[in-house]
Amino acid sequence: MNLRNLFVIGLVTIFAGCATYAGLNYDELFGEPEVQQRQAPIDSAQTDFLMDEVKPIIDNRCVVCHACYDAPCQLKMSSVEGIDRGANPELVYQGTRLTAANPTRLFEDADSTEQWRDLGFHPILNERIQTPTANMEAGLVARMLMQKENHPLPQQDQLEGFDFSIDRQQECPTIETYAQYEQDYPTWGMPFGMPNLEKGEYNTLMTWLQNGGIMNEHVPLTAQQEKLVAQYEQVLNKSSRKNQLAARYIYEHLFLSHLYFSDLNEQPRFFTLIRSKTPPGQPVERISTRRPYDDPGVNRVYYRLVPEQGTIVDKTHMPYALNEERMLKWKEWFIDADYTVERLPSYDVKVAANPMTAFIDLPVKARFSFMLDNAQNTIMAFIKGPVCRGQLALNVINDRFWVFFVDPEKSDIPEINEFYRSQADNLKLPGELESNTVPVSNWVKYSRQQARFLEAKAEFTNNWFKNGEHLTTDVIWTGNGTNPNAALTVFRHFDSASVVQGLVGQPPKTAWILDYALLERIHYLLVAGFDVYGNFGHQLITRMFMDFLRLEGESNFISLLPKDMRHEEHSSWYKDQSPQFSKFLQRNVKPFDQPSNVPYQTDDPKAELYDILRTQLSPVLSNRYAIEQTGFSDKNEAALQTIDNIKGVGLVYVPQILMLMIESNSGEDQLFTLLHNNAHTNISSLFDEDSNRDIANDDLTLVRGVIGSYPAAYLNLKEDEIPELVKALQTLESEEDYVKLLDRFAIRRSSPEFWPFSDRVHAWYQKDQPIEFGLLDYNRFENR
Repeated sequence: MNLRNLFVIGLVTIFAGCATYAGLNYDELFGEPEVQQRQAPIDSAQTDFLMDEVKPIIDNRCVVCHACYDAPCQLKMSSVEGIDRGANPELVYQGTRLTAANPTRLFEDADSTEQWRDLGFHPILNERIQTPTANMEAGLVARMLMQKENHPLPQQDQLEGFDFSIDRQQECPTIETYAQYEQDYPTWGMPFGMPNLEKGEYNTLMTWLQNGGIMNEHVPLTAQQEKLVAQYEQVLNKSSRKNQLAARYIYEHLFLSHLYFSDLNEQPRFFTLIRSKTPPGQPVERISTRRPYDDPGVNRVYYRLVPEQGTIVDKTHMPYALNEERMLKWKEWFIDADYTVERLPSYDVKVAANPMTAFIDLPVKARFSFMLDNAQNTIMAFIKGPVCRGQLALNVINDRFWVFFVDPEKSDIPEINEFYRSQADNLKLPGELESNTVPVSNWVKYSRQQARFLEAKAEFTNNWFKNGEHLTTDVIWTGNGTNPNAALTVFRHFDSASVVQGLVGQPPKTAWILDYALLERIHYLLVAGFDVYGNFGHQLITRMFMDFLRLEGESNFISLLPKDMRHEEHSSWYKDQSPQFSKFLQRNVKPFDQPSNVPYQTDDPKAELYDILRTQLSPVLSNRYAIEQTGFSDKNEAALQTIDNIKGVGLVYVPQILMLMIESNSGEDQLFTLLHNNAHTNISSLFDEDSNRDIANDDLTLVRGVIGSYPAAYLNLKEDEIPELVKALQTLESEEDYVKLLDRFAIRRSSPEFWPFSDRVHAWYQKDQPIEFGLLDYNRFENR
């Protein structure tokens, strides 16, 4: 940086601290605001400076808190468009709203900065006269950074004067109200509640801001990427009715995924599949609707691949590989299969919201095989999706459970296909109610509908599995011996969740077995049909309906157990249940009364069933999360393995996600995630989750690598300190004990070492899990 730049920064910093500036009229001083053109050519020196020096700082110091729907003040700094859009004080997550809000999805609900201003977003960069002084003094980000420089973070382990709660009152000052904000909250500069930027990082950002915050044009595709985009768009946009129906189905299941070309030997570039008014070869005209199945308003929809422009963040990252093998499967399932499509389904919501109606012409085996081929992605879409903050949506699942699937080959018979066709009306979903819903009356309607479906399903399955015929673990999909998606583990972290391949951790209390209809309905209930901007009724009935689907998945698992223990086992998962819920369980389980043909040998059939399934699926089970081959001594590795056996009330003080960096005696770093699994007496209550907690049965799961997007604490230790850490976890009895553990091992958010450690974690994650890697989020990082 030259001396002139340093002089300007120093001069403006001095002025910024003076009361003289507090009452300035920015319009008089710097002119009225006017949207600025900030994008420089991709091959310019300005872009080089941004990409090489500025963007890494923004990503690793700003995006880690500003990247999702729950980003403070809707400020998403993960893309050029997000920075340009700015901030808005309206809350996206507002569970009590009576009417649906207008969506404000970046890249979708406005096409220009002017339109975002009309929607209530205010700038964070100077939009007045473009001079160095104006850019610094009338730019919100510059002022926030200078404020932090003038008021460094207090030297405290547990910071005072900050509110880090997830539902805290947000302060979203504009540049015009900023002086009052600085006066009221002097220590609330940016990064909020984190250490100051390193001096070189601060100077780099200030130089960029002083020069107008110039940003880059979009990075062009390589020739190979362009060729593959054209190939996929050609396949997806052929005109036959079979092709159009298949493309619609693929789009409605992948619209949230980050697609990449895995056959290319290069750093992956991620794409999003969208609907466009224009065909391949023409500029994209994006069709933006609340839901992917809403009426597009055009006679012909085209499906286009557009590059993902934002920095990849873990909490919304769902990578999905496109390659020659997958394309051949799509052609086999959807194009070459023997079926006819007489007429394309309409976009009327009563048709489009129900996949059992909209896609009735697509073979069930094709649909099921498509979802199972990357089942982790299918489940991840409802586990992640738009739910950056989803307690209401996620308190419908246990904190850790295993997921298995019915073999599509075993269900590809005319009788089963015909059964699904006959139940189309009973398989309707709340998505047809759109985003403004009155929950009570509709709940009655859907509960009766579900009862009719369960009665029909019981009659069908009693006939199909008569006397236990076919009712063995052979009905479970084994991934054809090669696909690791055949067994999944779901972790809930209170208001976020994760799903990974394999059977991770100790055998859980509950498990699901998903058949086609159940998996499809979960997707259209919680992904395609869920509107984060919907009213309270929409979100509530979605949560209530998911109770039905969870119980179905559990009942499918229960059906493999001996008949005489099924209801007792299922009821044990719902202690202190209401009489009404008890009747529902009876109706859900008892009508199916055929014996299991699983050859049980012990008096613990559930544990035995888990063992049988683990053995049956062993060829596809990954050990990537197992505590083995860590590079530690046998003794220290064994000590880490005992963490999964820790249980008890003392764990209530441990956060949901805690990450440990352990340096081996050979000097190599290993990253682990410690997951706190909250136990519940039952999860059938909507609002009073605390009353259903069973803290005596809380336990821990330790895994290698990263699981979860929201670490609440970081621990840093040497290999020889592992026994001390394990003992501290085993003997936890109070919050004071947990704070002592932090005092010994933690890198707190207040620590000067926080940012270097954060970089170390991200570097390890990116090297070890390059496809899954995304920046972690610090909005849940604790202050203890």
